[in-house]
Amino acid sequence: MTDLTNITPSWLGSEELEYARERLPIVYVDAVPVRLDDHGRVTEIGLLLRGRPDGSISRAVISGRVLYGERIRDALMRHIEKDLGPMAFPQIPANPAPFTVAEYFPDPDVSGFHDPRQHAVSLVYVVPVKGECQPSQDALDLVWVTPAEAVSHNVRAEMTGGQDLLVRLALAHVGQLP
Repeated sequence: MTDLTNITPSWLGSEELEYARERLPIVYVDAVPVRLDDHGRVTEIGLLLRGRPDGSISRAVISGRVLYGERIRDALMRHIEKDLGPMAFPQIPANPAPFTVAEYFPDPDVSGFHDPRQHAVSLVYVVPVKGECQPSQDALDLVWVTPAEAVSHNVRAEMTGGQDLLVRLALAHVGQLP
């Protein structure tokens, strides 16, 4: 199996990345990990506990940059493996299509999606996972919640930056929004 987490030649240094973030949108992928029943219905959504760029801690979906020269599918696989571990077994088609596009802005009032560091354009996917998931890298914890729990006030209050909106959009996309 190819190690998709070892792609360092394409990374920008911290100063280069800061320079780029100040001048152009950065391309990201967001993945909403789900568990399916035998009929293909979403039964659970995986939410990570992670630190945010502003220093706060919140629940979030999988998210990360697409590297120069990297295929979208490879970026999804790399970030899912990084956050859920190598035994998550994500079910990603050969040519994945996003169900929506989220634009993150430094100004929280522009789009409902907020990233204080940058303007980012993220392709968003619902990704079924079949294997054992263990939070890794910068993910502090992983919880699986039902669709009803995911849109509850308590869980939504733990999400920031528009992550709660992404979860609602994902559930609506798969016909499971309570």
